[in-house]
Amino acid sequence: MNDNFTIQLFEGKKVRIAWDAEQEKYYFAVADIVQILTDSNDVKQYIKRMRSRDPELNSRWGTICTPTRMMAADGKIYKTQAADLEGIFRLIQSIPSKKAEPVKQWLANVGAQRIDQMIDPELTFQMAVEDYRRQGYSNRWINERMRSIEMRKELTDEWHRSGIHEPKDFAILTNVLTKAWSGMTTGEYKRYKGLTKENLRDNMTNVELALNTLAEVTTTELSRQRNPKGMAQTSKTAQEGGEVARNARADIESRLGRSVVSPERASDHIKPIEQQDAEALPLPDDVQN
Repeated sequence: MNDNFTIQLFEGKKVRIAWDAEQEKYYFAVADIVQILTDSNDVKQYIKRMRSRDPELNSRWGTICTPTRMMAADGKIYKTQAADLEGIFRLIQSIPSKKAEPVKQWLANVGAQRIDQMIDPELTFQMAVEDYRRQGYSNRWINERMRSIEMRKELTDEWHRSGIHEPKDFAILTNVLTKAWSGMTTGEYKRYKGLTKENLRDNMTNVELALNTLAEVTTTELSRQRNPKGMAQTSKTAQEGGEVARNARADIESRLGRSVVSPERASDHIKPIEQQDAEALPLPDDVQN
């Protein structure tokens, strides 16, 4: 399960959703669905009573529900009980609610949207733009972030072609590349910014994001030219790609007279939605279309 989670609304209420790329299915926060169906003031207690009323559901709870990383109300990431569409439909059977049918239709629509996105990947980018916009990021930052996502995908595809398949190996290579240009591993960089579970790229400034993208793009092109095989050769290419971005960073810093690797987060500069709406400019055509 990765951290590809988002929030969608049903009748104005938030539902946390995570996409599992390996299984190609959505997982929905159980508490959010139960809250919508019951309007309970204490969802945890309602779920306990629901399980006690339905022994069959209780016996299968560990199979139906999967601890999934999702964002809580405090903005931090925790493991949350979640279920796929089949599991959610089973939970709905144990909840007497007039809202059940509309929720079923909404869940089916969410699943259909994901299928559409798999057929037309451009829709995924459009949804990501909307999600970042709702979180308050500027159009300029969103544009740069979308480019970085595309470049990252090209890099991981190239690493896969080079024989890299294990998640831990992707993490190692990412650390090699990141440290080469920033001087820190991904974990060190996150601690420097005061992050825990948050996505590092979502908290980079425009300049940091541009340098990271430069490192990844350069690594991708070097890999395509040299055709490395295995971790040793691929790691060397990642190191060289990161060094290109490090040199660009040094040039920028010599002109600015300060470090561009900053403890600041992009989210530190998010403006209130009302102010953003007043200042909003259209996104470039290559992101909108």
